[in-house]
Amino acid sequence: MTIKPSDVLLNGRVAVVTGGGAGIGRGIAAGLAAFGASVAIWEQNAETCAAAASEIGALGLPTDVRDSAAVDAALARTIEELGTVSILVNNAGGVFSSPIFDTTENGWDALYRANLRHVYLCTQRVARALVAAGIGGSITSVTSIEGTRAAPGYAAYAAAKAGVINYTKTAALELAPHGIRVNALAPDITMTEGIKAIAPPGSEDRFGHVVPMGRPGDVDEMAAAAVFLASDMASYITGQTIHVDGGTHAAGGWYHHPQTGEYSLGPTE
Repeated sequence: MTIKPSDVLLNGRVAVVTGGGAGIGRGIAAGLAAFGASVAIWEQNAETCAAAASEIGALGLPTDVRDSAAVDAALARTIEELGTVSILVNNAGGVFSSPIFDTTENGWDALYRANLRHVYLCTQRVARALVAAGIGGSITSVTSIEGTRAAPGYAAYAAAKAGVINYTKTAALELAPHGIRVNALAPDITMTEGIKAIAPPGSEDRFGHVVPMGRPGDVDEMAAAAVFLASDMASYITGQTIHVDGGTHAAGGWYHHPQTGEYSLGPTE
């Protein structure tokens, strides 16, 4: 098989991006559309959903992807207006502090629903539709570096993100006979609108010390990876988690010393 530039194009395909109203999700939705896909944004916030859809030229469907009935309705509407969905990006998520001693049952359930339940719901529904249509497809879930390392103060969030990684592997095996590939993307520090709004002055310099490439990531870099996984360029890739993190996962705790710039491990005087 000889690769060609057109293999990365998504012309004629229908893509769904959950949580596509802002941040990484919006960037991925724009990237998929730029490479030819017809995109539907499933976003809980009706205002950001409409704004992103208008800017990108997508179908915006205000949807709470934590709710099975809402997912079923959004999928039916998407298929009716755009056609069978062959690309799904499970991007929706949320985080808040959840120290072990302080995490309530409601808090645990909220973080599970926000970060893992919807991955199961949307993956299952879209995969069923693909099998019924007799076609293959690509499903990508956005997890986090916190799914592969300890996250003190965020145990429930990290557990949910780790669940996304393992669910990705198992779903990849179950769906491979149907021609459906399942992968995940794991970002670390990515400069979204939300991060920019709350980051204190000088944060980008501080981020550069903990990221081997010396800077935070951009949503377009996540979008590039998502487009690749959705395309025929990734036709033999399934069950994988790709860390789009500037090398943080590989670093395993090594960081740039703020004074010398040399790599250090652990506290340094």
